[in-house]
This record gives sequence, C-alpha cells and structure tokens, in this order.
Amino acid sequence: MRSPGFRRTSTTLMASALALTAITACGSSDDDGSAGGKTRITVNCMPPKSAKVDRSFFEADVKAFEKANPDIDVVTHDAFPCQDPKTFDAKLAGGQMEDVFYTYFTDAKHVVDVNQAADITSYVKELKSYSTIQQQLRDIYTVDGKIYGVPRTGYSMGLIYNKKLFAQAGLDPDKPPATWEELRADAKKIAALGKGTVGYADYSAQNQGGWHFTAELYSQGGDVVSADGKKANIDTPEGKAVLQNLKDMRWSDNSMGSKQLLVINDVQQMMGSGKLGMYLSAPDNIPILVKEKGGNYKDLALAPMPGGKGTLIGGDGYMFNKKDTPAQIRAGLKWLDHMFLTPGKGFLGDYARAKQNDAPVGLPEPRLFTGAADAKDQEVKKANANVPVENYQAFLDGNQSLQMKIEPPQAQQIYSVLDGAVSAVLTKKDADVDQLLNDASGKIDSILARG
Repeated sequence: MRSPGFRRTSTTLMASALALTAITACGSSDDDGSAGGKTRITVNCMPPKSAKVDRSFFEADVKAFEKANPDIDVVTHDAFPCQDPKTFDAKLAGGQMEDVFYTYFTDAKHVVDVNQAADITSYVKELKSYSTIQQQLRDIYTVDGKIYGVPRTGYSMGLIYNKKLFAQAGLDPDKPPATWEELRADAKKIAALGKGTVGYADYSAQNQGGWHFTAELYSQGGDVVSADGKKANIDTPEGKAVLQNLKDMRWSDNSMGSKQLLVINDVQQMMGSGKLGMYLSAPDNIPILVKEKGGNYKDLALAPMPGGKGTLIGGDGYMFNKKDTPAQIRAGLKWLDHMFLTPGKGFLGDYARAKQNDAPVGLPEPRLFTGAADAKDQEVKKANANVPVENYQAFLDGNQSLQMKIEPPQAQQIYSVLDGAVSAVLTKKDADVDQLLNDASGKIDSILARG
C-alpha cells in the first residue's frame, strides 16, 4: 500500500505532486525515439487537467527543459492515477509502457522480473543528482547489482495528532506518545471528552487495515515475512501485541469509537472535523486535512511512530522501457534531473512557486537527498515555509533512530489477508487474536509459495 495522500489528492502542489500517478493507454514508441533530428521520449505521471495549477507547473517545467535541451522532445501522458493496479500489469505484459514510466517502490522488482525494464547501470553516472539520493531509496531500484530506475519521492509513516484535543484532554500538546502504551492512555483521555470524540482511529478495509498492521508491526520491531521472504512472520509476540492493543482500545477502553471498517477518507473526515485525536499517516495527509477536510495547520502535529523501533517507508520513482535506445535513456535521465531531482527547483522543489500559489511548504517530507544537496533543499524549503514547521519537529527528530523498512513482497495480497484480522478485532468483542494470527499466517505462506 502507498500513502493514499500521495495518490489521490490534487488540491495543492506538494500533495498532488506526490500523489499524481497518471497512466495512459499509450506506450513506448516503436521507432528508435528520434523525430526531426531530436530524441523523442514519452513520459507519464503528468497532472490531470482537473489539477489546473499543478498541470500548468508541469507543462512550464517541461517547456523549460525542452528549451534548455533543444535536441530532446518530451511527449507527456496524463490520466489518473499514474499507476492503476488494474491496468499496470497488462501494460507491462503488452510492452506498452512509456519510455520513462512511473512505478511505486513495491513494483520495481516485479518490473525487472518480467523483463520490462532497461538496465541503466552504465548511464546513471550521467545523472548529476544520483549520488545525492538516499542510498536506501536507490537500493529499491537496484536488482542483482544492476540499476533499473531512479527514486523520485519517499515517505515514512508517523502519527498525526490534534494538539487542540490534547490540550482539552489535559495532555501536553508538545509531548506526543512515544510508546503504544502511552498512545493507549492518551486515546482514552481524549475519548473521555465525549460528544463523539474518538481517541485513536485505524483503517480496517480495502487492504488499508493490512497496510497499517504492517506499519504497527514494524514499530514493534517485527516483520511480516521471514528474512528470506518465504514464510509469514506475524504469529509472534510483536504481531500479537498489535492486534491485542487494537482489541483492548476498541472494547476495553472504548477509545476507538463504535464505527469501524474505516478507510482513509473516513479517518481524514474525522480528523479534519476536530473529532479525532490521533491516527497513523505520512506527512502528505496534513494538507489534505486542511484543504479538503476543514482542518487547521496550527492544530495538526506529526510525531514519529510509537514503539520506537521502526517505521514503514514507501514512495515512487521512474523506470525505463526495455525498448529504449541509449539516447532515450540519456534524455530520460536529464528530464528526471530537471523535473524532480534538483534541490530547490523543478516540479517538486520550486518552493517559492508553491508558496506563491498557496501550496503548503515546510512539511517534513519528502526527504530524498543527503549531504549538501539535502542541506540546499531544506534551506530553500525553510525560506519559503508557510506552515507551522515546529509542529513536525518531533517527527523529524524521532525518525533519526527508527529503522526504515519497505513493504513486504506480495504486499497487496498480504494486506488483504491482514485486513481480515484487523477488522475482526475491531468488530468482534470475542475475536481470538491467536487464532486470527495462525489463520492469517497460513494464508500468507500460501501467497508467498505462489511467488
């Protein structure tokens, strides 16, 4: 699962830029990529027409790139979303991907396994920014020592909480819970405010419950699958702690509300209306809560994952069609550098432009770069910040000590199984945690055995 805020929002530059996942029926060109003496590349993930501001920025950036590189012709494709799970595999199988195409982190190895990605190992040295990108993100697109793609954004899960409700409940709004025990205690106090207030909410449908179970398991120091990726690893003390905690909060504490089988939009509505104390999310949810759900930036703060051991990371990047010519690969790398990978500039990094158009600047992620490149990016972001950055400092500080872990293999199928376990403890007071974990383990083993 990917942070839905990255995928489904187009009201602001940063929220939609991280979310835009456009895919088209058009594929890579069948010729050698040259037209009128120019190298022609098709690219996807252009903002849809409904996102007028974002689309205008994207078009302007492409035009600026072509002006700076008159020997390259960029053909953009748009639709929503950029990577539709219903069509992605069919496009791969049919060889219909763009020359430079968008992928989620979790899809990188699959694209390589089905032999639809070009090996760009010998070309990335020409990508000026490549060495500045976080190693753990670069590794996602490296398979068997060969490089097949370039990361564009990255996110990590944290805890969004309502400072106003914390204060009303007698809690310190500048001291978010650091453990699941503290979270449980805080949620109970917030729920005691009454009038429909919920202390903590969690997803439990549409694979989103399994996604959050995974994040919560990582925070406890556990893993969904074994190190070799062949067996389930959820029927453990850490896995039991996740389900038991949810069950106790739901039925013993009554701090999660009576309405369950929630998905992200339900929880965002609750938080935006001021009726929810806490939920797990990536930073990109914050502008959605303000722009679409009625929230206020000053009330919304972000903390690291409770538990202190790990957090789930995700994100996206671009890969190259296996039919691409060397000229097209080089042109595509130049395009990525210009659009997304130059600190403080381009579609994702032009913070001054974003601020001028009332888009949020100063959110703690994405944090793609390292060293001097990261310092430059953060400097420009800070200079143009228009949100209360102090509300996110705990998240930034806490993340320094957390293990960053990507989603498990066969993630969506596994999440579907885990949805059942999470929904059971939230809807059935007599749910047997041990049995749920045992049953889910068997199903996950079968999924992994099928590969």
